[in-house]
Amino acid sequence: MRKIELEIVALSHSITQTHSYAVVLGEVNGLRRLPIVIGGFEAQAIAVALEKMQPSRPLTHDLMKNFMNAFSVELHEVVISNLQEGIFYSKLVCSNNDDTIEIDSRTSDALALAVRFGCPIYTYENILNSAGILLDDPGKKATKAAGTPSISEHEKGTEDDLKALNLEELNTLLQEVLEQEDYIRAIAIRDEINSRKSK
Repeated sequence: MRKIELEIVALSHSITQTHSYAVVLGEVNGLRRLPIVIGGFEAQAIAVALEKMQPSRPLTHDLMKNFMNAFSVELHEVVISNLQEGIFYSKLVCSNNDDTIEIDSRTSDALALAVRFGCPIYTYENILNSAGILLDDPGKKATKAAGTPSISEHEKGTEDDLKALNLEELNTLLQEVLEQEDYIRAIAIRDEINSRKSK
């Protein structure tokens, strides 16, 4: 299978879920985005590396990088290799001398290491197709079709509210929350759209 390169384009705090974050991966030279829900500690580990902050003592992922460097283990790439029941699975592709091995990893940990090592992040077409979100045009705001009802803040609230909307309203709402960079909410809307398409 052909690998598709991704880059971290956003790290977003959830407005709707306490202590939840979304790391948003964007297709390099493409319009698709892959939002992945992660915990607060994992988000902090990624943010510290992205911002090139130097904590006074090494964090867990810094320790892992130091350990790998001490034993001449190189991290070549991170591959988000599978998606099962909403859970992303990743592999670290490492080498030591002549041996190349793949190590199973939580995706949030793999991303925290990828940022520290500056290595590429990849996934496969089937994962982007099932969990990705397509941006119409990243520089352009989504426009509503004439006669499309506006979605109130109350209607953006819960999973039950999503079930009350038709497919056209869900797609409009998806564009609105993407503009607000509420990727956690976008995940819920995308999942509702996908569940209806699969029926």
